Amino acid sequence: MHYPTPKPTPVVELKNIYKFHYTSTVETTALGDMSLTVAPGEFLAIMGPSGSGKSTLLNVIGMIDAPTRGSYYFQGKDVLSLSRRARSELRKLNMGFIFQSFNLIDQLTARENIELPLVYLKVPVKERNRRVDAALAELEMTHRADHYPRQLSGGQQQRIAIARAIIANPTLILADEPTGNLDSSNSKAVMEKLRYFHQKGATIIMVTHAKEDAAYAEKTIELFDGTLLIKEKDYLAS
Repeated sequence: MHYPTPKPTPVVELKNIYKFHYTSTVETTALGDMSLTVAPGEFLAIMGPSGSGKSTLLNVIGMIDAPTRGSYYFQGKDVLSLSRRARSELRKLNMGFIFQSFNLIDQLTARENIELPLVYLKVPVKERNRRVDAALAELEMTHRADHYPRQLSGGQQQRIAIARAIIANPTLILADEPTGNLDSSNSKAVMEKLRYFHQKGATIIMVTHAKEDAAYAEKTIELFDGTLLIKEKDYLAS
């Protein structure tokens, strides 16, 4: 007797998520009735005009911000039932972040910036050194290990940021406009690196304005005024 293979637990599952911003006189809907599922190993691109809710959605998924209402499950765990501290631990253990502005610490070398997540996780020094050396080699940045961010080009800084994001082997990589401050040549190099890590099994959710970057993803969704407008659209064909 053959039994159907059970579906893997989604990495991210959002159900009827709303996010409101309030002032003394106005209520603004940043996300409205958002439902989204991201499977293990998926590469998802999120597109949409400025103000459409892309970064808000990424912040909710990244547990940086909490929705006003709705349900969020991360690997089957009810995120919104957790304390703020427990969410922080869940994020630290499972997520890597890549930002448009790199967010490297100027006072730390490239090596030290990459190593930082492992320090927070209290990984032993010998293992930290091994992992950092491997990440520098994968990103072709070994020769820049002892340079400070101000001594690196934008493309090199983003490679260091990618290395920092993947150094702890996260379940999920969240990339917010990862090529937004780069020229076309460096943009392509960064996207090729993201594709490489996706092919190795990483789950990636990326916010982008660039159709060329979205083409690297398996699936693309578009947001407009905080709602899901288009799902799984082939942007190169449009």
